[in-house]
Amino acid sequence: MKDIQGVKVAVIGSGLIGRAWAIVFSRAGLDVNIYDQSKDALNDCLELTKSLLEDAVKAGLISESIHSILNRIHLVESLEQACEGAYLVQENIRETLQAKLAIFSELDKLAPKSAILASSTSWLPTSLFTEKLSGRARCLVAHPTNPPYLIPLVEVSPAPWTSTEVLDKAMAFYKAVHQEPVLVKKEIHGFLLNRVQGAVLNELLNLYEEGYASSADLDKVMKFGLGLRWSFMGPFETIDLNAPDGIADYASRYGQTYAEVSKTQKDNNWNEQIISKIESERRDILAKDQLEERSRWRDNRLMSLRKHQLSQPK
Repeated sequence: MKDIQGVKVAVIGSGLIGRAWAIVFSRAGLDVNIYDQSKDALNDCLELTKSLLEDAVKAGLISESIHSILNRIHLVESLEQACEGAYLVQENIRETLQAKLAIFSELDKLAPKSAILASSTSWLPTSLFTEKLSGRARCLVAHPTNPPYLIPLVEVSPAPWTSTEVLDKAMAFYKAVHQEPVLVKKEIHGFLLNRVQGAVLNELLNLYEEGYASSADLDKVMKFGLGLRWSFMGPFETIDLNAPDGIADYASRYGQTYAEVSKTQKDNNWNEQIISKIESERRDILAKDQLEERSRWRDNRLMSLRKHQLSQPK
């Protein structure tokens, strides 16, 4: 997709993810219609979006004026208005199957027949909520990483009946708005990122539950260890560079050890008592009323990291 000028996008849901998507699309020069069934949430949308943009401008991630970006985001009062003329509809409502079934049934009726219908769901495969739609061939999941205006990964996951043309158009579209789409070749619950994140969290919970380290020190394992490398290269490239002759050499040196360790790893049922202990440790470090402030700190750190990443060759 070489030219996206004049393209209109609909964003359904004006919460955190919806606002972030609106920034992604508007920042790329697109007109965005944003709708939310909650009038209060919709009315607050632009002011909250403005505060995010102000931080991004300070971080040097956005050079265009905030006024210009906000002028391309239009609050609308109905789904029908939102979908009018849309090239793509990005749905961001609550994470339940019933809600997805209902909203996609409406979107399939209201959106132009040529429009791509994309869900931001974190867990639900496309086929679960699109099978009975007449326009099911144009439906897919485009799962962002929170917040998508700072973290560009988008997991594009089609259903078995999603058309190749729609899939190609979606991949090209997300690339054109400066995201990094990856194709999930087969449907799987939780897609890629959440499954990898879940595997890491399960092992960290096991290590904590069995008394090997505090939650703070386990955070340091990622913060000052794996996370530093993984922030600019993936695990496969990491091990490719961690042995003199590359990944095959790494596997011959350490593969058997990893295989033996994996036999000692187990599933974790997210025990309520263990979560409660970690919650207590976290609240000793960060009071609950400071969570919002710390989240903004996180986003500003992400901005600095993203600015550095953009300045480097891939």
